[in-house]
Amino acid sequence: MTSFDLFKSRLCRDIRNELSESLIMAIHSGDIGPSRAVAEKYLSKETEPFINSYINNRLTRYEAIISQIQSANIQIHETYIIALLLWDQELFFEFHEWLEQKWLNSKGAEKIKSQALIRAACTYIHLEHGRNEGAKKTASKAMANLIRHKELVPAFFNVELLVAKLKALDPVPPKLGATEFIAKIATN
Repeated sequence: MTSFDLFKSRLCRDIRNELSESLIMAIHSGDIGPSRAVAEKYLSKETEPFINSYINNRLTRYEAIISQIQSANIQIHETYIIALLLWDQELFFEFHEWLEQKWLNSKGAEKIKSQALIRAACTYIHLEHGRNEGAKKTASKAMANLIRHKELVPAFFNVELLVAKLKALDPVPPKLGATEFIAKIATN
């Protein structure tokens, strides 16, 4: 194996899952320490360069997320603002994990909306790994409910852009506006 492929490697899945869990803990605590500890656990072993690269890349993006949350004084209950930050860092599995608690505790249209956003993220996970058929099916389900429940999606998400990218199965994920939103928060 020469690339980080969570669909073919248990080690890759474990690393992704542990790092993702550590980021959720880091968001809740405001401390990147849990993510650094997981990264060090794997970096201290003799692992393939592509694994080290994945871990270092994730850790850099995790640090950016924690920094953005702190600098904009975003509160932990602002679930969708944090989700937007995760999306724009292209942390799609982490986005999925972050919104999953909202989805599990929701009902009706709110649950469907959360699921649609999670499916949108899963589309990009599939695309990243060349799983185009899975991406197509997941994108279709995500689009239908994003369109149907668009009014429930926070206005700071660029839903039109997201739906257009999903429809085209564009492998380049859209930036949904985290930078602009954080700048707006900072000036208020």
